Amino acid sequence: MRFFEDMAIGQRRDVGSFTFTADSIRTFAAQFDPQRFHLDEEAGRQSLFGGLAASGWHVGSVCMKLMVADGQRLSREAAARGEKVAVWGPSPGFRELRWIKPVLAGDTISFASEVESLRISEKRPEWGIVQARNTGTNQRGEMVYSMLATAFAPRRSPAS
Repeated sequence: MRFFEDMAIGQRRDVGSFTFTADSIRTFAAQFDPQRFHLDEEAGRQSLFGGLAASGWHVGSVCMKLMVADGQRLSREAAARGEKVAVWGPSPGFRELRWIKPVLAGDTISFASEVESLRISEKRPEWGIVQARNTGTNQRGEMVYSMLATAFAPRRSPAS
């Protein structure tokens, strides 16, 4: 993870990609979103989606998994260089969650995060507040997922 001072508006971070298989779509849906178009290929084909479609919550969960894994990688790299590791705080929420296009079985989605705004917390000056647009793009270059996330990032120098 990075310290608040190490971020800039417009900074983009590619966090990885994931291929949504029919099995992974059905497994997630059976436990968390058991709608017919997430569970049955024929029902998916007959739906507005035109095929077995991943739950939007599945897409968001994969994005979160990849973001956490990338943050852990950055922390390991910082520690290996002997640098202080930034430990992020919680997220006070998100806005503008959009499932723009269906994610169908076989689609590979690449996820990224781009910083949209930065500000120092008035109540907790040892923290910065980061807003980043998290997106997912399919193998055809079409954006399929977007949300504006907010998180607390530690400040390296709270007095600055």
